[in-house]
Amino acid sequence: MSTPLTARDARIVDAETIAAFNIAMAWDTEHKRLDADTVLRGVRTLFARPEHGFYVVAESGGDVIGSLMVTYEWSDWRCGLFWWIQSVYVRPEHRRRGVLREMIDFLKTKAAAAPDVCGFRLYVEKGNHVAMSTYEKLGLHQVYYRVYEQEFLGEQTTNGASHD
Repeated sequence: MSTPLTARDARIVDAETIAAFNIAMAWDTEHKRLDADTVLRGVRTLFARPEHGFYVVAESGGDVIGSLMVTYEWSDWRCGLFWWIQSVYVRPEHRRRGVLREMIDFLKTKAAAAPDVCGFRLYVEKGNHVAMSTYEKLGLHQVYYRVYEQEFLGEQTTNGASHD
């Protein structure tokens, strides 16, 4: 990469870019169409409610080229917080150039300064072998859990989002 690559905590001015990345990521990975207004409202809500998590962005040449979201899970077994890495997106023309590594390294530094963080977790779509390989190269490994979900369909969660 010819211009310097840096990661930083996202700011509210990054909200529209992050929302656009989330929409692109949902389409790229699951062929899901998301409602742009709902996603932008969701991104802005996280900025307004930092107790739920935060965003990290990667920049090159002053442009935001990648982002991820971190949310929190309390572990009573460890008396600490897992940081769930979610909504990972890197612009296609910047992939395979260390952008995600830069964001993960930034998170590792940030976590090392937070004594209550006990680890990172993430989930990946089961057919996304490229992402799995990338995460393993970054030091994450598959564990013996499966994720189950019960989605509450209704206005409070979907807000008009299409489920293709």
